[in-house]
Amino acid sequence: MKILECVPNISEGRDKKLVSDVLLSLDGFKSVKCLDVSSDEDHNRSVITLIGPPEEVPRAMLALAISAIERIDMRTHQGSHPRIGAVDVVPFIPIRGMEMSEVVEIAHAFGRRLGEKANIPIYFYEEAALREDRRNLADVRRGQYEGLEEKLQHADGKPDAGVTAFNPKSGATIVGARPPLIAFNVNLKTQDKTVADAIARAVRYKTGGFKAVKAMGVSLKEKGLVQVSMNLVNYQETPIHRVVETIRFEAARYGVAVTECELIGLAPLAALEEIIRFYLQIPGFSVDQIIEAHLLP
Repeated sequence: MKILECVPNISEGRDKKLVSDVLLSLDGFKSVKCLDVSSDEDHNRSVITLIGPPEEVPRAMLALAISAIERIDMRTHQGSHPRIGAVDVVPFIPIRGMEMSEVVEIAHAFGRRLGEKANIPIYFYEEAALREDRRNLADVRRGQYEGLEEKLQHADGKPDAGVTAFNPKSGATIVGARPPLIAFNVNLKTQDKTVADAIARAVRYKTGGFKAVKAMGVSLKEKGLVQVSMNLVNYQETPIHRVVETIRFEAARYGVAVTECELIGLAPLAALEEIIRFYLQIPGFSVDQIIEAHLLP
């Protein structure tokens, strides 16, 4: 049985009723399950995890995207996380019985349909990228919503699908196909964002850190903390504990402590193996030793 995952990020994390109303759009798609909704007030962003058969997930995602676009007005949106539109990013992820090439086709078809139906520009990224300089999400999102109108006026900023005109209410959407990643944040006991920025530079690949880490510093004003916000794009190449311990070591240089970590959305069970092996010092531990793992289909 083929299983496809989709993890849309929408630009609303404060209005819980709005997010709930958006999720109502999934009611007609019984074969698609919403596994998780993670809303963050500082980021002003919600990460939603959908899973189901590949023929149904894009249809459910289209309904969700249209619902979010109808309700979210980017002209008044503020948050600490980079974003380019009301439905900021829509990655499709193969989970079982699917080749990446199939997922790329799904992403392209979905992006074209959403662009036409919502009257917004669409950009493709990661494995679905049509241009090499649009493979990296951060590169596609550069300039964010505030720079989108000007971006669309230049040849290099023309979208891959949808309309070429600026939609001030909804912005644009970035659609992709990628392997599973882990959205993982580390919060630091300081209000000095320059500390988080420095540590993000130390751990992210682009500036000399770990190959499978994308990171940025974020200010969490509601909590009075700063955060190293990360995407761990390959937990086998770079285990979670290795990144956390590096951040703890780097933070100590500034006399700053790690207060907590956050897992945004879901993570593969296998990613937790290395954490248990490292922190509990059980080198031979396997997820097969977890009772519930044997109950999974």
